[in-house]
Amino acid sequence: MTAFLIANMAPIMFASLVVVLLLGYPAAFSLGAVGLIFAVVGIQLGQFHPDFLQALPERVYGVMNNDTLLAIPFFTFMGLVLERSGMAEDLLDTIGQLFGTVRGGLAYAVVFVGALLAATTGVVAASVISMGLISLPIMLRYGYDRRMATGIIAASGTLAQIIPPSLVLIVMADQLGKSVGDMYEGAFVPGLVLAGLYALYAFLVTVIFPKAAPGLPKDAIGFREDSGSRGLASLGVLFLASCVFGWFMMRSSESHGADYVVLSMFFGILFAFFVAIVNWIIDKLTGFRFLSKLAQQTTFVMVPPLFLIFLVLGTIFIGLATPTEGGAMGATGALILGGMKRRLSWDLIRQAIESTAKLSAFVVFILVGARVFSLTFYGVNGHVWVEHLLTSLPGGQIGFLIFVNAFVFVLAFFLDFFELAFIVIPLLGPAAEHLGIDLIWFGVILGINMQTSFMHPPFGFALFYLRSVAPKERYTDRVTGKRMDPVTTGQIYWGAVPFVVIQIIMVLIVIAFPSMVMHYKGVQSNIDPNTIKIEIPQIELPPLDFGQPKQ
Repeated sequence: MTAFLIANMAPIMFASLVVVLLLGYPAAFSLGAVGLIFAVVGIQLGQFHPDFLQALPERVYGVMNNDTLLAIPFFTFMGLVLERSGMAEDLLDTIGQLFGTVRGGLAYAVVFVGALLAATTGVVAASVISMGLISLPIMLRYGYDRRMATGIIAASGTLAQIIPPSLVLIVMADQLGKSVGDMYEGAFVPGLVLAGLYALYAFLVTVIFPKAAPGLPKDAIGFREDSGSRGLASLGVLFLASCVFGWFMMRSSESHGADYVVLSMFFGILFAFFVAIVNWIIDKLTGFRFLSKLAQQTTFVMVPPLFLIFLVLGTIFIGLATPTEGGAMGATGALILGGMKRRLSWDLIRQAIESTAKLSAFVVFILVGARVFSLTFYGVNGHVWVEHLLTSLPGGQIGFLIFVNAFVFVLAFFLDFFELAFIVIPLLGPAAEHLGIDLIWFGVILGINMQTSFMHPPFGFALFYLRSVAPKERYTDRVTGKRMDPVTTGQIYWGAVPFVVIQIIMVLIVIAFPSMVMHYKGVQSNIDPNTIKIEIPQIELPPLDFGQPKQ
């Protein structure tokens, strides 16, 4: 028995951790306890040197001294303030009206707002609960299939997991030893593509099952002109004019790639907001408007979160701010927006601070426990065991990626994404780097995969969040006065299944097309430095004449 323990200390230690976590013990204490217990066992068996434990205080202090992790409380606070300030409610109401009578319009609005909330809040719980409280009753009122409605809301809320400023991307970058800014830039396009796949699924549902996602009736559409028209043409002209203005302002710029796109969007947003302000002033003074009500309302609702996105992500992408500085600016911007809406109160700020402190403490405690576990695991040569196991898989890089994603997908049924990031990623990163896999690409792939941990029945947190706000009993709709059936837990679970499949498809897409992520490296030179030749022209110098020596 002793010989078996000595030969298999690392796999037994990892398996013990999985068993303890499955028994329901808190992750932070499970990590620390398993690490210390196996350190004692390893010392007794002569497999673990006691000197390793002397490094433990320094490793714990390193967690507290990590500037990158400061971004987590900043982005959490920003998201909670925005969620409580009513921004989600304004966005869902306006965008829902924008899509109007289009079949599946509310589903498209939920996906669009989910992506926008993800880029401003970065908190899954805030997005799912907000959209569940606001959109779900409206979707049920107008005859949406309950599985379709709950699935699209839960999935759109989880976009906050992969679209920056995602908290899990911060942790992922920290664990892989990479720049958070690079991780954000690499994940941005896949996040938008995933949102597009959600919208595509909604479109296919409306084509195959038209009654599952009907459009709004005409009497439910607001923001109409005196003539009865909706004013969509005015909104389209304003959008095109803003795009042209943004392009015109940046066409002579030396920026390129993401910098060009970000700055063009910024100038376009400023132009649209300026036009809307001028229209509002002229309307108040003269009663004349050159923008429709819908165009003005859409601009006033859309510009603040878009400006906040530029303030946070734009400054990170173009190198003006670090993620921590961007988070600080985002938190300040959220307070300003809340004050402008007159929805900011001391009670709201206190609740946001308390929730931020709890989440930050949760993350730090897990990270401290992970440091204890990883120190012992390293001491018993666990890293060597994992690297040999993973690098010997058939198929090279592709075989490694398929196995690792299948492994993480299964673990996501039982573990939270923070637990996966702190336990599994430090073990997988060195093996991926040994195989020559770009770690930013690897991190984005795993980030999309771990997004399924929010959607897995029966333990998906997004499903729990939605269950907490979905009607559990028959109720009377406040607008129509009809008696409505409740939303069952089974309907929520079945509604999530197609979106889990979509997330798996997105993982395969990112593996097949790494350029979706690799653009974070920017524009690189195609010139081979080995072919560069430096030729120095021959210059004929006049003869040196120092003259004849004096007699």
